[in-house]
Amino acid sequence: MSEELKLGYNSGYWSSGPPTGALEGIREAERLGFDSIWTAEAYGSDAISPLAWWGSHTERVKLGTAIMQMSARTPAAAAMAAITMDHLSGGRFVLGLGASGPQVVEGWYGQPYPKPLARTREYVEIIRRIVAREAPVEFEGEHYQMPFPGGAGLGKPLKSTVHPLRNEIPIYLAAEGPKNVALSAEICDGWLPLFFSPKEDAFYRKCLDEGFAESGDPSKRDDFEIAATVMIIPGDDVEECANLVRPFLALYAGGMGARGANFHFEVFARMGYEDVATKVQELYLDGKKDEAAATIPLEMVEDVALIGPMDKIRDELPRWRETCLTTFLLSGPAAALPMYAEVIRG
Repeated sequence: MSEELKLGYNSGYWSSGPPTGALEGIREAERLGFDSIWTAEAYGSDAISPLAWWGSHTERVKLGTAIMQMSARTPAAAAMAAITMDHLSGGRFVLGLGASGPQVVEGWYGQPYPKPLARTREYVEIIRRIVAREAPVEFEGEHYQMPFPGGAGLGKPLKSTVHPLRNEIPIYLAAEGPKNVALSAEICDGWLPLFFSPKEDAFYRKCLDEGFAESGDPSKRDDFEIAATVMIIPGDDVEECANLVRPFLALYAGGMGARGANFHFEVFARMGYEDVATKVQELYLDGKKDEAAATIPLEMVEDVALIGPMDKIRDELPRWRETCLTTFLLSGPAAALPMYAEVIRG
C-alpha cells in the first residue's frame, strides 16, 4: 500500500438535483493536485453520467465511482461502462463497486440480495474477463450465467466489439464487514471504506492481510489503494461542528437498513458503540430523527471525523496518517479545498 497520503474529491449524492458547486469543486481539486474525483449513486442519480460530464472538464485526475451499485447493472453492462469511460478519459477511470443493502437492492432494483459476497466474486470475475478481451465470455456461476441458459436458447458467447484502452481497469470494492473487506484485498485493486476510524486500523489490517494471503499474490499489497471518505468540519465550537455530522451518522447507523440488517450499525457496534447505535436505530425508525442524532456522543463523531478548531484537527491528523489509508476523500465547497489540502499535506 502507498505510503504517501493522496487526496480525492467526492461530489457526493444528489438531492433534488446536482450538488451545488460540484463542477467548481472538481476543477479546484484538479488545480490543487488531487489524485482523484468520485461520484455516487443510490436510488436517484446514477454515478456514471455525472462522472463523464464533469470529468470532461478535467485532464489529469482519476475518475472513480463511489460507488456503482452492482444490482443496478449486469456485469456486462458495468464492464461496458468501464471500457467506455476509460477510453473517454484516456485511461483514468476507476470502477468502484458495492453490493449496497437488501432494502435498496430488492426494493429499488428488484434484484435478490442473499449471498452478496459470492455474488460480488462472480460479478468482478466476469468484468475482468470482459475487459481482458482474451476470448468470448462464458461463465457458469451460482448467480450469473453467460450465455443465459434459457430464454430463446440462441445466446452465444461474445467478446466486446470495442478493444479496451486498458485490459486491466482498477476495481475498488466498497466494504464494511470483515469478510467483504478481506474480499476487496483478495480480488480487487482497492477498498472504499465508510466510517473508517483510526482506532479500528488493526482490525482492518488483519482483514486485508487475510485477503492478500488468499489472492496468492505477495506483491499485491504494494499497489493496493484504500480511499476513505473523511468528513472535515472546522470551527471554533466543537459541539456545533459535531452537530453537522450527527444527522449523517444517525441516518446510516439508524435508518439505512432494517433492524438486524444494517451494516453501518455493525461498524459502530464494533467500535464499541452498540448501545448508542441501538438507541439511535430505535429512535430513527420511530421517526424521531432529531432525537436520534442528539443521542450520538461527541466521542463517536470524533472517531470518524475531524472537527473543531484547526489546531485540534492538525493535532489529530497524525493518527489518521499512521493507518492503512492511502487516500482521503474530501467533500465541500471549492473555496474550502485549499485549506483542507494544506492541513492534510502538512
